[in-house]
Amino acid sequence: MRNAWFQVHKWIGLILAVAIIPLSVTGAALVWDDALDHALNPQRYATSGDGLQPMQRYVAAARGRLAPGDRIASVALPSAPGEPVIVVASTAPTAKRTAGPPPRKTVWIDPATAHVLDSAGSGGGLIRTFHMIHGSLLIPGVGRQVVGWIGVAMLLSCVSGLWLWWPTVGRWARGLRWRRHRNTDTNLHHLLGFWIALPLSVLSLTGAWISFPQVFGGAQGGAGGKPGARAGGQRPLPLATPKLALDAVIARGNAVSPGAITKVDWPTDQKPVWTLGIAHDARAVTVADADGAAKVVPEPREPLARTMRRIHDGTRMGLVWQIVIFLGGLLPAILAVTGIIMWWRSRGWRAQLKAKQRARGEAVVLS
Repeated sequence: MRNAWFQVHKWIGLILAVAIIPLSVTGAALVWDDALDHALNPQRYATSGDGLQPMQRYVAAARGRLAPGDRIASVALPSAPGEPVIVVASTAPTAKRTAGPPPRKTVWIDPATAHVLDSAGSGGGLIRTFHMIHGSLLIPGVGRQVVGWIGVAMLLSCVSGLWLWWPTVGRWARGLRWRRHRNTDTNLHHLLGFWIALPLSVLSLTGAWISFPQVFGGAQGGAGGKPGARAGGQRPLPLATPKLALDAVIARGNAVSPGAITKVDWPTDQKPVWTLGIAHDARAVTVADADGAAKVVPEPREPLARTMRRIHDGTRMGLVWQIVIFLGGLLPAILAVTGIIMWWRSRGWRAQLKAKQRARGEAVVLS
């Protein structure tokens, strides 16, 4: 049984190493994608102060960077001092609608002056490339499913690795010793593999869950995928010309909830309702675009799929878990490299052993 687990563990690592390394490294980087974006694009965060202008001014400034046919999707005020206002727009629809979210354009705006700091499409930039590598390995069409099956394989590798790590003689604590072997890379593989096995199992499971939403959605009794998606996986589009003006929407929202409005989501072709986020309140305010009827809605229950995604990427999970999953991204790359070294070395001593056995056999024949 132990040899069977060893073969499973070895060949998963050797065959998938070329995929595991980029998946792991990009996953580690994306744990702190906001900090990475600050470092790569400082111009987006070069604000001049924390004062605020009316939201309409930010929308007007953003429209100056949008192409004809682009549709405003949301406006978000700064979440912390020194942060910019962020306006997101769906780019102009094409004749052929494709599955998945429509392309987006983001505009970063100085909150104090309503001056545009930067703008970028959703399809470019280093961080977006990292997301594409981590989500699909840049494989068109079936890349998401490929990544999902790699997650399943990594989960199996964690289980088999723990089986092989467990000492065959004595207490389990013997496995925590550093010098289980004369080679540093082997000791590193054993020790790092043990400490990261449980977190990596969680990341592998949640990654597979994200890659196969239909499968796990069915297990929950749902349709799978993301809520609000139209048939074929297409997402709602913001209305090009809502009936209500933004200032009227804000006024109606303030009438039912006096809290400061921090975000406005535009009505869509599927749900013609404005959604307003309120500062320090988990609830939201909705305003019907047809008649202006406003009401406070309770915080929606988080779907299990969203919880799985938060566990996987560390969103609102605290610094400790973010550090754990950061290491869960880096260490598999180290384990892949040390595993390859161990396999390559074993080829050498196995060849030497066969040569000695062959020489011994020839000596017996000659005698």
